[in-house]
Amino acid sequence: MASSTNNLVQCCYLQKNHIQTAKKNAFKAGFLVSGSRNGKFLRQSFKVKANVGSSGKGVETVNGKKVNGVHLGDQRGIGVKDCSFEEPDDRGVLLGRFVENRFVYRQTFVIRSYEIGPDKTATMETLMNLLQETALNHVTSAGLAGNGFGATHEMSLRKLIWVVTRIQVQVEKYSSWGDVVEIDTWVNAAGKNGMRRDWIIRDFVSQKIITRATSTWVIMNRETRRLSKIPDEVRNEVTPFYLDRSAIATEKIDHEKIEKLTDETAARIRPGLAPSWSDMDANQHVNNVKYIGWILESVPMKVLEEYNMGCITLEYRRECRQSDMLDSLTSMKTRHNKSTTSNAYGTTPTTPHLECTHLLRMQHDTAEIVRARTVWISKY
Repeated sequence: MASSTNNLVQCCYLQKNHIQTAKKNAFKAGFLVSGSRNGKFLRQSFKVKANVGSSGKGVETVNGKKVNGVHLGDQRGIGVKDCSFEEPDDRGVLLGRFVENRFVYRQTFVIRSYEIGPDKTATMETLMNLLQETALNHVTSAGLAGNGFGATHEMSLRKLIWVVTRIQVQVEKYSSWGDVVEIDTWVNAAGKNGMRRDWIIRDFVSQKIITRATSTWVIMNRETRRLSKIPDEVRNEVTPFYLDRSAIATEKIDHEKIEKLTDETAARIRPGLAPSWSDMDANQHVNNVKYIGWILESVPMKVLEEYNMGCITLEYRRECRQSDMLDSLTSMKTRHNKSTTSNAYGTTPTTPHLECTHLLRMQHDTAEIVRARTVWISKY
């Protein structure tokens, strides 16, 4: 096991009567984490009990509502776990868990060395990947996950998947290597046939919120690739988890239209970007996080070196597959206003920011893949 003076993870597993006892399988796990900023060990212990081989069925209640076909905490189900946590005062947690009466899912992550950029802080791609990981674990931990990538049981039966249409991320501070972050996520309705998912990221030590994000999702048929209404059966699965709360204040949400760039209006164009096999996700299209890297391909190096991305809004237009070749377009302007990222990194609302408009398009027919807007704040 690799070890570091900055980051040490030790895992111990103790199993008792693993082979001899058929009625129950119990184990204890202890996690120790030490970060360069923490100066102390974070510790958690928990017990897990699971019944094996029974086939009981039942309808469970979540947040006071019945959930069709979802067996949460059912001790008669095969492999269903009953977890009891013993948390210390330092709140050291490495495993995701539900809080606020199961409306909010919380998970803790350590920023790894391979998740930082040239300035030794987490990249926007890293943050987006952590948001996506927390969302998927939320679905799985809620007992809703079917055999699809984040799809519920009823969605899997109907060959449906979730696709994101718009996401906005506001960053007050980027975490450094070895920092521990805590992510909360929850869902709510977005119109009649959409779902909104929000996140907040806290610094684990200070508990200060350093990132906020909101997104809108719709349902697509994974075979026809056409959008679908939310079936009543799916709505019944997810509605008990809805929480009417916004991570980003209404007046700070980016509702403005993102203009379409052309060869004439773009300041920079980076042609010939080619998706690879590793860019594909489990739904057989390019992972939405990959688009961020391609967007940055047409951003001037001076901006990347001297500015931090304080906010990004992505508007997804269509899918991209491995055989597609893309162009990345960017335009830039300076603005003086009270942006959603004002006062980040010690700046003031009157500090000039850079605002960039971006477009990813198909190379062969210029069909739009993603429109985006970013706000950049000087590091100096």
